Amino acid sequence: MNIRTLVTGYRDELVSRLGKLVSIKSTQGKPYPDAPFGKGPRTVLDTALAMIRSDGFRTVDLDHYCGYAEYGKGEQVIGIIGHLDVVPAAKEEGWKTDPYVMTEKDGVLYGRGVSDDKGAIVASMIALNVIRDLGVDVNKRIRLIMGCNEETGSRCLQYYVEKEGHVDFGFTPDGEFPGVHGEKGMISAVYRSDTTNLLDIYGGSASNIVCPQCTVKTTKNCYSSKKLTDWFNNNSIDFSVEEEADGDIITVHGKAAHASTPELGINAISWLLVGLKEAGIQDPFVDFYCSRFGLTTDGNGLNIKMDDEFGELTCSNGIIAMEDGVVRGTVDIRFPVTRTSRSVVKAMAGRLDGEGGHIEITRTTEPLFFPIDSQLVSSLWSAYQEVTGDEIHRPMTIGGGTYAKEIHNTIAFGCAFPDKDYHIHDANECVGIDELLLQAEIYVHAILKLLEI
Repeated sequence: MNIRTLVTGYRDELVSRLGKLVSIKSTQGKPYPDAPFGKGPRTVLDTALAMIRSDGFRTVDLDHYCGYAEYGKGEQVIGIIGHLDVVPAAKEEGWKTDPYVMTEKDGVLYGRGVSDDKGAIVASMIALNVIRDLGVDVNKRIRLIMGCNEETGSRCLQYYVEKEGHVDFGFTPDGEFPGVHGEKGMISAVYRSDTTNLLDIYGGSASNIVCPQCTVKTTKNCYSSKKLTDWFNNNSIDFSVEEEADGDIITVHGKAAHASTPELGINAISWLLVGLKEAGIQDPFVDFYCSRFGLTTDGNGLNIKMDDEFGELTCSNGIIAMEDGVVRGTVDIRFPVTRTSRSVVKAMAGRLDGEGGHIEITRTTEPLFFPIDSQLVSSLWSAYQEVTGDEIHRPMTIGGGTYAKEIHNTIAFGCAFPDKDYHIHDANECVGIDELLLQAEIYVHAILKLLEI
């Protein structure tokens, strides 16, 4: 039987299933005994497991942290590891449609999660069905593992590993084609103000998203209104100023982007605080922020500007808020695959404290790297080439962190095709239906390759 024909036969089912999953707001919420990541993630896991169970596959729910469907038999396990949770989305952030009502226009689907990563999970469901339809000898257990906490820590997959162990061969459809053989290391940090005259400040919705909007309240006459206006206008920054009796409220509208590629966004926090400094505000915290971060995304202000043959270090600021007079914010650093977290932290040691604030390292994750000619990488790459005929693009290293760092013998493989912008972690996230079907076809070939090892 022709694999492409079999995959195409599931087109309507793919769209239907994805619409149901997108309609569930599966951002992390308040934990409950039977919902460790909140009601939304629990509901979407129940829904996805019911879908694949209705296809006749055996399913397992691991205490609502994650679940999996299994097909085949044997000692070895092939893992397809995706996530059902999503980053927050709101219509006012620039969405042209309701982010939780999947909308189709000219063969393109819009909605939060259609690409990252619900679309890839549904494509993987279709691939598992097609493997069964082919009637091939399945000498390994194929598991479609679905997590609920990838965007906020991956505790779901850590729980899977504790209960079920690692996989023998695996891929997570949460990166890029034709494969990701290296992922930068990650350092998470928080900054706090020691002294500030700001009355309030808030912005951002997730630590791994470039802040798209930030609002600050200042005292009267603490900066030059003309200098501020000129600064924003000269740099084509969208802003507004509201004058109130007890102070001014200034809002900057930037552009969201994934924290692994902060240069593609416009960080509203940075533009707002640098703008205030340019306008003459005298504030120790503003000085601290501008000297450590400013408008750069290369870590220069922290003394960690560095690169290797696979990529450069990036630094992003996602959330900022004031509580009890103290400003707190998040820092997301992605460092080159040939460096260690220890060396990066050591390099920035002298820049963590200052007169107006300080920075605290909260988590470090080492890089992931597989040689491009390793059996896993080469098998998946050849599956991609068989289906697409693409002989130009090669497996890459990325700044994004995926499940591959949490489980052995796994790399990111798809879901994004080369030179395509799916607005992941941004407004108007999208994916073409034909691209989802092509993903499914590639995953079928990938599974067949891994069965041959």
